[in-house]
Amino acid sequence: MQVIDGTNMIFGRLASRIAKKLITGEEIHLINAEKLVVMGNPKEIQGRYLIKRGLRNKGTPERSPVWPKIPHMLVKKMVSGMLPHENSRGKAALRRLRVYTGNPKMLKNGAGIEDAAYDGVSKHTTIYEICKSIGYSG
Repeated sequence: MQVIDGTNMIFGRLASRIAKKLITGEEIHLINAEKLVVMGNPKEIQGRYLIKRGLRNKGTPERSPVWPKIPHMLVKKMVSGMLPHENSRGKAALRRLRVYTGNPKMLKNGAGIEDAAYDGVSKHTTIYEICKSIGYSG
């Protein structure tokens, strides 16, 4: 079991590394998911997720894609998009991923991944800010 701390980590880079480790059979616990950084213009990013959350299928709205507004569930959904989640190998890999908002008491502080660290130079937003913009109240 590997514990990864998401504080000030670039989400795309971190998610690709996590997906590779899950496919190889490792169990990953990602803590502080709300502090992950998404690069780009904050208004465009928040608008993109607001549009995704509002998409509905006219004929059968119950079959529409569901985009959660809780940070740890949103991160898990986004990582599942990097896995082959429609076959048994991908489903098993997704079961090995645990994502937490904050740091639960049962886990020790995790380490980050060096090449996914955010340097603080360019425009960015956090997962928490994205979730706040689409209706998260926590």
